[in-house]
Amino acid sequence: MGAVTDDEVIRKRLLIDGDGAGDDRRINLLVKSFIKWCNSGSQEEGYSQYQRMLSTLSQCEFSMGKTLLVYDMNLREMENYEKIYKEIECSIAGAHEKIAECKKQILQAKRIRKNRQEYDALAKVIQHHPDRHETLKELEALGKELEHLSHIKELELRRKQFHVLLSTIHELQQTLENDEKLSEVEEAQEASMEADPKP
Repeated sequence: MGAVTDDEVIRKRLLIDGDGAGDDRRINLLVKSFIKWCNSGSQEEGYSQYQRMLSTLSQCEFSMGKTLLVYDMNLREMENYEKIYKEIECSIAGAHEKIAECKKQILQAKRIRKNRQEYDALAKVIQHHPDRHETLKELEALGKELEHLSHIKELELRRKQFHVLLSTIHELQQTLENDEKLSEVEEAQEASMEADPKP
């Protein structure tokens, strides 16, 4: 139980003392020294207490000066940290912009790569076909051949038509000859009928 009480006392003193420089203890000593100096009987004892008070005051002033310096240093550090924070924020913003720019460049590079792949595929397909000059030559040759074939076809058609015409003429001649023979036979029959008297 006593150890816990001592711990609590130490904790309270540390909280009151702040950064542990012992200012609270020095002020208590200064107050005690002042009371002793006021109650001192002899001059030597008063002078001794006076020197102690001056020493304690100089320690308090030194501690206060040190605290002020630490405070100023902390303020400068805070300003420095603010500056560093702003620089880091600017760097982060710059990094985000660079990342966005790099993403755009990556997308453009992907698009270019895709286009190149498509161009290569088209080039391979085109290489399998003859060039335009050869194609035009082949078309011209095919046109001439087609013209020749259409001329031959026309001649063949004319020949067939001529053959049909000759066949028709031949059939007409045959028909005319048959008609002439029939009429000769009929005339001969009529003549023989006229020559024979009726009974």
